[in-house]
Amino acid sequence: MKHPTRIHYTETDKTLMWVRWQKGESLHSIARHFGRSHSSIQGVLARTGGIRPPQRRRSCRALTLSEREEISRGVFAGQSLRSIAATLGRAPSTVSREINRNGGRRRYRASKADQCAWDRGKEMADHQRFSLDTNVKVYFCDPQSPWQRGSNENTNGLLRQYFPKGMDLSNVNQNRLNAVARQLNERPIKTLEYRTLAERFSQCVASTN
Repeated sequence: MKHPTRIHYTETDKTLMWVRWQKGESLHSIARHFGRSHSSIQGVLARTGGIRPPQRRRSCRALTLSEREEISRGVFAGQSLRSIAATLGRAPSTVSREINRNGGRRRYRASKADQCAWDRGKEMADHQRFSLDTNVKVYFCDPQSPWQRGSNENTNGLLRQYFPKGMDLSNVNQNRLNAVARQLNERPIKTLEYRTLAERFSQCVASTN
C-alpha cells in the first residue's frame, strides 16, 4: 500500500498562504496555487486559529552574533570567562553557559552557536504553541455531570452570541466559521488576566530568543 508523502511548506510558502487568506481567498483557491488539497492548507492556518502568527524576533536579552564572535575570539586567545564577560558587559555565567552548550572551548564557533540558539528558540516556541493550543481548545462538557454543567452552559452561551439557538447551520460557510474563530481568539479572557488568546500566543513567541 502506497502511503502519501508528507508535505513540507517553506516559510515563504506559509507567508504567501497568509497573505492570500487575509485578502479573503478561499482554501480551495489557495490550494490550487500550490497544487495541493484544501485540507493541507487548512492544517497550516488552523494551527493558530486562523490568526497569522507574529514574526519571530530575537529577545533583547539574547546574545547577538557579534557578541558570540567576541566570545570566539576570546576563547581562541585563551582569555578567562570573566575577562570575556567584562568585555561584553555580560555575567560570567552567561558566557559559561554559552560556551558549554556549544561544544566547549575547543569546538565553540560563533556562527554555529548563533544558528543553534535560533533553532532552540523555534523549538521552544513550537512547544509553547502546542501547550497553548492544548489548554485553550473549546470543547463541550457532559451536560449530565453537575460539576461540568457550568462550563457547558458558559460555552453554549458564548457560541450562541454568534449562532443563536435554532439557527440553521447548513448555510454557515467556512469563511464565517473562520471569522468567528478569529473573534473568539481576540476576546479578553478572565483566566488570562483579561488578555486575549492572540496576545498570549504573541507573548509566548516574543519571549523566545
